[in-house]
Amino acid sequence: MSARTRFTGKSVLVTGAGSGIGRAVALAFAAEGARIVVAGRSRAPLDETVALIEAAGGTAVAVTADVSKAEEVKALVRTAVDRHGSLDVAVNNAGVFLGGGPVAELSEADWRTLLDINVTGVLLALQAEIAAMRGQEGGGAIVNIASNFGAHLRLPGVAGYLTTKAAVSALSRAAALDHIADGVRINAVSPGATDTTMSLLPGETEADRAVRMKASNPLGRVSSTEEVAAAVLYLASEDAGSVVGTDLVIDGGAAA
Repeated sequence: MSARTRFTGKSVLVTGAGSGIGRAVALAFAAEGARIVVAGRSRAPLDETVALIEAAGGTAVAVTADVSKAEEVKALVRTAVDRHGSLDVAVNNAGVFLGGGPVAELSEADWRTLLDINVTGVLLALQAEIAAMRGQEGGGAIVNIASNFGAHLRLPGVAGYLTTKAAVSALSRAAALDHIADGVRINAVSPGATDTTMSLLPGETEADRAVRMKASNPLGRVSSTEEVAAAVLYLASEDAGSVVGTDLVIDGGAAA
């Protein structure tokens, strides 16, 4: 376990915590003393995350929930509050990447799925989380996971994803202004290519990706999930007490 104790006794909810950035975020919070609720649509990956946290001496519980369904999100937040007495931090990481190809060929089904999960899912989560946080002593902190694709960087062939992640950035800033007076501090993190399966091109190996990133990324590599998690923990911590409505890009300079 980490020697840092910024989140000792805090209740933290992480959506999309069954793998990748979400899992790394959950592990990082647990390592600093937080009690974690990990959420996602599939139970088995969440149970793996819980097992990793518990093996390291932390405390976690898994809850299955579809963030695009308001009642499931409300129930998820209620579980976190009932289990730990409060909801101090929420990280809205759940998201999907669909609909590769030009705008003219983007299917309506993929478009609606992207909007439902990546945008409406964040809105519904924010609403339930803010409702819990603004009524408790000390308020709370929320970090939404956007992307360097969208508000910061555009590439051809991924318009649906770009649009939804730009929306997450804008929604995060708007919510931050609306609710800082309620004691709820909201920010976003926008990762670029990270060491997850999402950053692999079709048929690409990790070795292939490393060669591609060395040539195309200013830093010359993908970010680690731990590096993204460190940014999330900073924004959620008292160290960032006056940071409101920012969108922190973690992408090795790709969008600079």
